[in-house]
Amino acid sequence: MKAAIIGSGNIGTDLMIKILRTARHLEMGAMVGIDPRSDGLARAARLGVPVTHEGIEGLTRLPNYAEIGVVFDATSAKAHLYNNALLQKDGKKVIDLTPAAIGPFTIPAINGDANIDEPNVNMVTCGGQATIPMVYAVKRATRRLIYGEIVASISSKSAGPGTRANIDEFTETTSKAIEVLGGAERGKAVIILNPAEPPPIMRDTVFTLSEGGDRDAIIASIQEMAQTVQKYVPGYRLKQQVQFEEIGNNAPVRIPGIGYAHGLKTTVLLEVEGAAHYLPAYAGNLDIMTSAALVTADHWAAKVLAKEAA
Repeated sequence: MKAAIIGSGNIGTDLMIKILRTARHLEMGAMVGIDPRSDGLARAARLGVPVTHEGIEGLTRLPNYAEIGVVFDATSAKAHLYNNALLQKDGKKVIDLTPAAIGPFTIPAINGDANIDEPNVNMVTCGGQATIPMVYAVKRATRRLIYGEIVASISSKSAGPGTRANIDEFTETTSKAIEVLGGAERGKAVIILNPAEPPPIMRDTVFTLSEGGDRDAIIASIQEMAQTVQKYVPGYRLKQQVQFEEIGNNAPVRIPGIGYAHGLKTTVLLEVEGAAHYLPAYAGNLDIMTSAALVTADHWAAKVLAKEAA
């Protein structure tokens, strides 16, 4: 099935390389941008992929537009609202890599193909893809998950203009997904753009506060989840052993929207090394986002192609 990518920046270009190298049921049909001088468009043209620098309108004018079955949007949350409206009119399957969150949240390690037939599916954020599986891992091993907080630290060199323009949407969408997919009663997300040289690999910290959980069961759940994510992001790993701290009722913490709470604090430290398909390995934030989007679209394409063959 032919696929188009809207957004020729870091995320879009990395996704294009992944489709060309690793996709099982997809092939590149078009790379779409708005800057005719972008490296992504130039690289796509050299690889024989149809390109346009006239945005989504240019995509609709390409000779093979009718053959394109799935469109990845790697632009911005605001632009996605406009793009999706046009694409839905033409019956295109849309994989949203922006924080717009029009469609249902999708993290392959948590809800797999549950939303695969929706016309638009949202891949949350890079920080969400990396950390929310761990929030969920704690949730499924405890009776109550009161709070989940994530801190995503990425190299500033791996954050292009689209990422920078979506900082507010990043925190809002990730926080909501911590609750919707992670199962926390209250969620919070923080992103740090680290300008250090040499550029650091993506690092993530997950904090949770839970009740009714056995420490060994939580560790086992976290380790199993890490192995699940590694199936499509090999560079995903636990950086340190899982850490615990008892928060007693004699010194509870105050959580906005919930009030004072106590229980078991769990800290998970993660590292995400990218496959270096486009940017260097430190850009694990790109790798986990594009890998999750690709596996979701590839599964959908396989389902559609099998139905057509039958």
